[in-house]
Amino acid sequence: MAKDNITLIGMPGVGKSTVGVVLAKVLGYRFLDSDLEIQEQTGRLLHELIEEHGDDGFLEIENRVNAGLQVHRSVVATGGSAVFGREAMEHLREISTVVYLRLPCEELAKRLGDLHQRGVVLKPGQTLRDLMEERAPYYEKYAHITVDEEDLDIRGIVQKITSALENIG
Repeated sequence: MAKDNITLIGMPGVGKSTVGVVLAKVLGYRFLDSDLEIQEQTGRLLHELIEEHGDDGFLEIENRVNAGLQVHRSVVATGGSAVFGREAMEHLREISTVVYLRLPCEELAKRLGDLHQRGVVLKPGQTLRDLMEERAPYYEKYAHITVDEEDLDIRGIVQKITSALENIG
């Protein structure tokens, strides 16, 4: 299977879905939000899946759905926890160029506001910084390209991604 897709990974709030839609338009690709795909395949909302199956059960569902994605010429925006699914991430690396969208914690905190209302899964006592420190090594491990978004608008982020893609293509 050719790498004719782009997968966006990163923390909740970095703009994976927003950037993904614009990037797909610029490239003439389809756009797929993997969180919506999970909801469509299960017939449940994400928070319902988490309540019903717990965090680990949700991660198993997310891994299974993402590992089964069969897309071509698509930009895929993943959920922030997708990187915990080894099979899914290996599959996505095989079929796409994986782009890690990175923002400093302070900027992310401003964007996210109330984490629980946003649906960010935190363990008891876990802070946003703790979550970032837990996930960052996974984002870095799976990314082909890392894009620092600080001080960039959507157009600037998309430009940075397309330039990076040209350089590795």
